Amino acid sequence: MNDLPLRLAGVERRYRSGAGELPVLRGADLTLAAGEIVALVAPSGTGKSTLLHLAGLLERPDGGEVFVDGKAAGTLSDDARTAIRRSTIGFVYQFHHLLPEFTAEENIVLPQMAAGTPRHTARTRARELLAAFGLSGREGHPPGKLSGGEQQRVAIARALANRPRILLADEPTGNLDVGTSARVFGELMEAVRGQGVAALVATHNPDLAQQMDRIVTLEAGVVVPVG
Repeated sequence: MNDLPLRLAGVERRYRSGAGELPVLRGADLTLAAGEIVALVAPSGTGKSTLLHLAGLLERPDGGEVFVDGKAAGTLSDDARTAIRRSTIGFVYQFHHLLPEFTAEENIVLPQMAAGTPRHTARTRARELLAAFGLSGREGHPPGKLSGGEQQRVAIARALANRPRILLADEPTGNLDVGTSARVFGELMEAVRGQGVAALVATHNPDLAQQMDRIVTLEAGVVVPVG
């Protein structure tokens, strides 16, 4: 298995409108090693979300390539990129995006079953993850019966359910109060390191960024190190 789960090589992205083309990324390079947590800290409008979308194979680059486990993946067909996302990439967003009509356990079981995991195996994995995030006894609660911190813990557990090689997080604790944010982020860090996941975490929180292995930002459409 490749030691670099994710590599962006000269990635370009332009958005087209009636006024012409707007270049957002102009040859961005980035690597993520297994077990490494990288903070992406950049002002709004600089291409942070675009970079995450390309890294997560949600969009195709206009130039360059996205390599997942050493294999070119960014320019594959929609179906092929979807298959890689399902098995290899986990996503955590600022808002949990849990399915309100399903329980905490079911929200973690469903993506596993979509990837072909038998229900009983998926339930076991879901309960293990919920226990790891301090949510034993909350398996049967729908999101509306959970606190904001608990909801985000379930969302992180869901992102890790299929044992992804890559975790992409966009302000994963940005919707939580300071105390809850610190606790949830600590649990996220512990889970990512424990599973050897390569993680890219976009955040505006300098305290959280300083806890990660390194910090990068975006300047004029390219990735540059901070500090």
